[in-house]
Amino acid sequence: MSYPGYPPYGQAPPPQQGGYYQQPPPPQHGQYSYQQPPPPGQYPPPQQGGYGAPSPQPGYGAPPPGQYPPPQQGGYGAPPPGQYPPPQHGGYGAPPPPPQPYGQQPYGAPQQGYGQPPPQHGYGQQPPPQHYAPSYPPTPPSLGYGPPQIIAYNGDSDAHGLRQAMKGFGTDERALIRILANKDPLQINTIRDAYTRVHKRDLIKDVKSEVSGWFETGLVAIIRGPLLHDVHLLYDAMSGPGTKEKVLNDVLLGRSNADINAIKNEYSRVFRRRLEDDVRGDLSMKTERHFMIVLGATRAEDSVPVVKTEIDRDVNDLYNATEAKLGTDEMKVCSILSTRNDNQIRAIAYEYQQKYARSLEDVIRKEFSGHMEDALLFQLRNGLDKYMHHASLLEAAMAGAGTKDHLLVNRIVRYHWDRNHMANVRGAYEKRYRTNLASRIKGETSGDYERLLVACIGEVI
Repeated sequence: MSYPGYPPYGQAPPPQQGGYYQQPPPPQHGQYSYQQPPPPGQYPPPQQGGYGAPSPQPGYGAPPPGQYPPPQQGGYGAPPPGQYPPPQHGGYGAPPPPPQPYGQQPYGAPQQGYGQPPPQHGYGQQPPPQHYAPSYPPTPPSLGYGPPQIIAYNGDSDAHGLRQAMKGFGTDERALIRILANKDPLQINTIRDAYTRVHKRDLIKDVKSEVSGWFETGLVAIIRGPLLHDVHLLYDAMSGPGTKEKVLNDVLLGRSNADINAIKNEYSRVFRRRLEDDVRGDLSMKTERHFMIVLGATRAEDSVPVVKTEIDRDVNDLYNATEAKLGTDEMKVCSILSTRNDNQIRAIAYEYQQKYARSLEDVIRKEFSGHMEDALLFQLRNGLDKYMHHASLLEAAMAGAGTKDHLLVNRIVRYHWDRNHMANVRGAYEKRYRTNLASRIKGETSGDYERLLVACIGEVI
């Protein structure tokens, strides 16, 4: 779904030769890095060419040093740089040409004179080739969101260890943490299936009967795996009075089309309900329409390049929808930020700042309020710097009076599924807040709950 009359990417004039916008932005040289906690008062030095280090001279439209961070390499769900083949014409993912009856021209094509014979092709000659908009490889689903896979891992031993930790009098909570906190989504699925097959018992039910509180919440989130836990979070966020808008933002915004489609399918399978219908019933007015765009899964794939003419068009449309008029065209802004990939959002924000001397974030803060403001800022910040954005979400769950445990535990479990991503989030957190993330968590939590979260971010317990 896109804003009416707003052409999708790939249908604008071809990009000019040369320049930054001709192809996907160059890979960033280094990312946030995290090593073992340094001595007090010291911070790990960045890797050679790491975050904040001078990068090669950028092409047209690239932010100057000190401005928006350069495009991130290998972000959440993004394939490694250099893996995309050049755009294919009519390749995988390209829409097939509309079927036409033999000898009939498509609607709107030049018509031949009455009674005039159709054009003939000489013997052995091929009709002129048709031209289609270029297609780009789809962003692959995140680990745990794709089809089932068979992996070279046997979960029987870990399933036995989990049963032993809960069998008899008392529970070995540390054993539960050691076994579960360092597994990837595919390994967790294997362990859960092995537990059922070997012990004829349900692992989630056994864990719930042995532990409680936020420690239970964290363990159950891990055992379910990322996809199943996402759909349970969405269902719980929309059940009962009120809506947990921050949970909807965490689960749905900034996701790839593949992940969104997987979430919708799993939600329907588990609850026998359409996710779109439940979201419509819980949200209202333009915020509802905003999330319908998101659930439409029409976001530009990560392989779609940044094209200067399209960025300029988006910048002008954002200005005309906000600062240039009395009132705000909310759906225009929602459509742009919901259907552009991270590289495009980064370029849009930079060009907006250059052209109008105001940050796009300030414009959103001024023109919007409530849940829509929060959702748009989430999408913008996620596009600008995913790692720093996730670091700030962790701090937001711990800042102020009291810890927002439901946000903290679910965010840490979500980020921990990708170890490289979690390491970058830790590095971003320490760069911004000048403190060790593990120490910050320990100051807000305690007991087995604390040990579980610290193990999920990569610490040895």
